[in-house]
Amino acid sequence: MEFTFDGPVVEWRGPAPYYFVRIPEEESEDIKLAAKGIEYWGQVPVLVRIRDVEFRTALFPKDGRYLIPLKNAVRLPIGIEADEVVTVGLDVGRG
Repeated sequence: MEFTFDGPVVEWRGPAPYYFVRIPEEESEDIKLAAKGIEYWGQVPVLVRIRDVEFRTALFPKDGRYLIPLKNAVRLPIGIEADEVVTVGLDVGRG
């Protein structure tokens, strides 16, 4: 199932900084339904498109929503910064 939405980039400053796109609440609920039977340990395999970059990852559940992890290998070349809002295309189960 395919989704398109805008989400903010958030930075988590743990032992090393990590970046995520926070998926809106409504889309998170729809993804949860679409992912029934394919999630593992709460994570959902997906294919993500941001700008001209496509990559595979798994969504993380957090506070009733999902987060898309953004590796520096993806984030830095296309200039994505914390607090930026990005448009995301996401295919559930294609991860």
